[in-house]
Amino acid sequence: MILSVSRRTDIPCYYSSWFFKRISEGFVYIRNPRNKHQVSRVDITPDVVDCIVFWTKNPLPMLDNLQRVKSYKYYFQFTVTPYGKDIEPGLPQKSVLIDTFRSLSDEIGCDNVIWRYDPIFLNKKYNIAYHIENFEKLASLLFSYTNKCVMSFIDFYPKILNVMSTLNINIFTEETKHNIAKALSEISKKYEISLFACAEEIDLTIHGILSARCIDGRQIELLTGREFKGTKDRNQRLLCGCVASIDIGAYDSCMNGCKYCYANNISVVNRNFSMHDPDSLLLIGNVSNEDSIT
Repeated sequence: MILSVSRRTDIPCYYSSWFFKRISEGFVYIRNPRNKHQVSRVDITPDVVDCIVFWTKNPLPMLDNLQRVKSYKYYFQFTVTPYGKDIEPGLPQKSVLIDTFRSLSDEIGCDNVIWRYDPIFLNKKYNIAYHIENFEKLASLLFSYTNKCVMSFIDFYPKILNVMSTLNINIFTEETKHNIAKALSEISKKYEISLFACAEEIDLTIHGILSARCIDGRQIELLTGREFKGTKDRNQRLLCGCVASIDIGAYDSCMNGCKYCYANNISVVNRNFSMHDPDSLLLIGNVSNEDSIT
């Protein structure tokens, strides 16, 4: 089993104490996001979990406790974008994130920290020139600490349309996507970072950019040293190349406040965050008499 921690929220940043307690007790409860009273009990002991994939924009709160997952194989998807606090209000300064990225890489190895540069969007402030300039700045700071970068262009999910409309986002043309991809690919090659694209309809292989598999069977094989026979995750988008995993997160619980995030409704996040109990079996709230546990 692959444990995803988590596409839905930033567990390393905000809920690492809860996560480590669940690891120590060997199981977790997960509430079905489509049926709030359906709860699954999932064993997460080292003999069950083949690999943990962490997703985060700031793993600093858990860095001093990584020894608590020493019995597991794992790697990190670490998002570092060029956006300011007008877009990512809950994140620390980029210099702090860069230092954290480097510390994490020093701790677990550059093969196990994947840099995510996504989502890419354009407006008057964050234009093509801005992205090219800042992608190179970030690449120059991270190239010794990662071997792989995953990029993607923003998807206009209905959940974020109202927020994104206030930022005057430009609609991408295929030509624009190719121009950006070509420039980022050339920079990546300069710094010897392999560049991949996440779930993009447009073919970017002409720029040397292959399709990403963020929860990657090949990466897991390299980590575990044995053949991995995972199947495609049917719960993800058609173009997603990820293998199936169990996500232990909860939507509408991340305090990063990123304007482009499809997984969180800011009007609900504060309420859910206040319901978090580090001792609970669930990430948000507790089990009630109305819940059915399987």
